[in-house]
Amino acid sequence: MLACRVFSVLLAPTLLLAAAQPVEAAAPSVPGSGCPVFPADNVWNTDISTLPVNAHSAAWLASTGATSGRLLHPDFGAPPYGIPFNVVSASHATTNFTFEYPNESDAGAYPYGPDLLREGPSDSHQLSINRDTCKLYETWATDYNGPSTAGSGAIFDLASNALRPSGWTSADAAGLPIMPGLVRLDEVQSGAINHAIRFTVAQTDSSYLWPARHQAGARSDPNLPPMGARFRLQAGFDISGYGHEAQVVLTAMKHYGLFVADNGSNWFFQGTMDSGWGSGPFPQMIADLKRVPASAFEAVDESSLLISADSGQARQPGPGLRPPAGGYNILTAFGGIYSFGDATYYGNLIDHGYPGPAIGLAETPDGHGYEILNTAGAIYSFGDAGYFGNLLDHRYPGSAVAIAMTPTGAGYAILSANGALYTFGDAPYFGNLIDHGYPGPAVSFAYTPSGRGYSILTASGAIYSFGDATYYGNLLDHGYPGPATGLAPSAHGYAILTQAGAIYTFGDAFYRGNLLDHGYPGPATAISTTP
Repeated sequence: MLACRVFSVLLAPTLLLAAAQPVEAAAPSVPGSGCPVFPADNVWNTDISTLPVNAHSAAWLASTGATSGRLLHPDFGAPPYGIPFNVVSASHATTNFTFEYPNESDAGAYPYGPDLLREGPSDSHQLSINRDTCKLYETWATDYNGPSTAGSGAIFDLASNALRPSGWTSADAAGLPIMPGLVRLDEVQSGAINHAIRFTVAQTDSSYLWPARHQAGARSDPNLPPMGARFRLQAGFDISGYGHEAQVVLTAMKHYGLFVADNGSNWFFQGTMDSGWGSGPFPQMIADLKRVPASAFEAVDESSLLISADSGQARQPGPGLRPPAGGYNILTAFGGIYSFGDATYYGNLIDHGYPGPAIGLAETPDGHGYEILNTAGAIYSFGDAGYFGNLLDHRYPGSAVAIAMTPTGAGYAILSANGALYTFGDAPYFGNLIDHGYPGPAVSFAYTPSGRGYSILTASGAIYSFGDATYYGNLLDHGYPGPATGLAPSAHGYAILTQAGAIYTFGDAFYRGNLLDHGYPGPATAISTTP
């Protein structure tokens, strides 16, 4: 979509003005219908006020001008400002669009006709909800090349948590729906907005975070927010000096936050096109919101909410949810160890003059020691880690790339670059890349908490599961940059380490920092979690 544009967002006709009953924490619904705007446990509708701050927060804020005096900009109002949506019946006329990007668009009959409102010519979004089927139809660049043409199109089931296929755009650059993230007049009138709000930034990283499905990044840069990054207004920001209507919006920003959904002007957030915004208390509300400094926001780490990378269903946080106990150590090629969270340091190859290069790291189950593996296949034990043999002792072939401890601490397995696995002590074997013809090179692996399976990571960022291992996503699905070098398990997820020292979390894995944040030297070769 267009970069650095001023949005003329428009939202639907009279149906949009139907008043909603005041709600405290119910999932939003579509005015003029009985349709939900996704299930109550959808990530859009999940309160994120207690989630931890994302470790990249300061850098992302700086890149969006938040530290240079940037203010919020409500990008909606009375016509022609705002993004319109339409509520129609199943009998409404439809068309089958010809898309500029058909490979990432949903085929099907979309509501269509001269009676439907659409956004102004900058993006020409057309949003329609079928109140009989609760399906949301969204197109971008509608009629850009004549009738029944569009840049892209997406159909969402508002009763479902299903996401678009990984890597697909939508009518929005992030692959997200537009309508659920709009500020609506009826919600402000009801006194509560119970969902996240969409907003834009000028530049994004060439990656995306769940629940986003697509990137449109300027470059690979961890200091730029990715599509899907979520921000919230800081809990301590005083909103008492703002009018009641502005407080409704700002309270939503504290509890539900804002998703980076597209490239555009920094800190422009979208709402409906509605004549009601032009009268009563609402012009003052819009003026009030323009006084809010972007520096009052922070990025959040919502990785703990993820249940499945292909679903918008969110694990619901309890009061005061914070990262659980634990941490991780990161190993570098020259044998250095860097500790994050409550991980403990027990020594490294450099301290003891052991030969490198270091390539693998395995933590003991009690967190009181670890093994370091070098590329020759030798093992060096620290803390309470036990020694059970190595590739050199058994003259096993291959270059060693990773080591993983069993949950009992009474054994480990060593992975070679070609994907072969060698077990020591009580380590079980469940198969390898070679057996299945999976592509390599293999770079890391990790046993599941039960010890009845493991996941193998390749340099491209792909994950292959064996035994009872569960798949939670990989670098390729999200367009994250590689090469990948390390894999660290959590109870229901894992973290992937890249050679540059970046960390990407999946499932319930928590982010606790990386080499880049601290300026530690790399290259990073392995990561291991502590209990």
